[in-house]
Amino acid sequence: MKNLMFLIFMVCASSVQAQNDLPSVDELHAGWNTLATDGVCSSGTPFQFYVKDSPSSDDLLVFFNGGGACWFGQACDLSSQPNIHSPFADMPQNNPQLMGGIFDFDNSENPFSQFDIVYLPYCTGDVHLGSGPREYIYNNASGEEVTVTAFHNGYENSVTALNWVYENFAAPSKVVLAGSSAGAIGASFYSGLVAEHFSETPVVLLGDAAGGYGSPLLSRTHSAWKTAAILPDWPEYSGKTDMNLTFEDYYIASATHNSNLTIAQYNAANDQTQIMFTQVIGDPAGSFSLPQRLLNNYVRIESAVDEFFSYTAGGSVHMILQDDIFYQYEVENVRFVDWISQLIAGAKPGDISCVREAIGCETAPGSN
Repeated sequence: MKNLMFLIFMVCASSVQAQNDLPSVDELHAGWNTLATDGVCSSGTPFQFYVKDSPSSDDLLVFFNGGGACWFGQACDLSSQPNIHSPFADMPQNNPQLMGGIFDFDNSENPFSQFDIVYLPYCTGDVHLGSGPREYIYNNASGEEVTVTAFHNGYENSVTALNWVYENFAAPSKVVLAGSSAGAIGASFYSGLVAEHFSETPVVLLGDAAGGYGSPLLSRTHSAWKTAAILPDWPEYSGKTDMNLTFEDYYIASATHNSNLTIAQYNAANDQTQIMFTQVIGDPAGSFSLPQRLLNNYVRIESAVDEFFSYTAGGSVHMILQDDIFYQYEVENVRFVDWISQLIAGAKPGDISCVREAIGCETAPGSN
């Protein structure tokens, strides 16, 4: 079994360099295009990504989708419960053509309507940061020993897509990396690599709905995905291991390493999905406050980088970028769509927080 796993890993790893048969951007048709790759999802099924080329702009958006995560046997086994991650790249929830928010190109207020867009589905259960397949052994509800292999190939898949980006968008005017939920974590890591590649280009990172995972048990996830193996050889990652990596480290390392990168986050103060996943990681219900963890996350990043912007809405809704609330939410008299428009235009939009509103953070904007 160990030899088989090694061979599988080598095949998956080599696919990053070997994938040279993808069409160029000049060969794509108008609208969304699906690019099939040699990569695989957690289930071993094929990985694909989407591209929408704009004839009128050299601005580029690279979007990392979310969809849960798995770091233990029951969660990674598609025949078991809890099934808390998206295991297939071609699922409806991985299709940008079915989404609203920033993917609603008929909305005149969409700041990304003229961008070239590369959209990475999420199907590896590793917040796009896994270094290869992992074999899990666990006992099911009947007491039977079960072995399941999860292909945590998030890094391989992401690098395949980014290599295609580098080959086909040589000189973008600006680059925005964005991600929702698990995709926000992946985007925060890859923003550093993209900013390093496009070192003379303004790069903006927006992480959507993933700022509250300051659990002392977070090493359970990185250890399962073996994320430390993919860290670049930067001084900012010196001494980082799967046991001490945090999600804030990606923001800090990416921004510290690249002066052309601006970083920002959006969160809802009582995001029920972030609360649920923190409990699955192992923190007992009631043992933590999500608003406090969001604040800790902001303070840690702000204390380590030159500039960091945050927008915190009230309520419990998870994610904003793929929903019509992108155009509707307003906190401190600042609509989120206007805030992000300033951010990607190179302005300093400041920090927006429901804490400073009379209604507070319990209620979502516009819901009262």
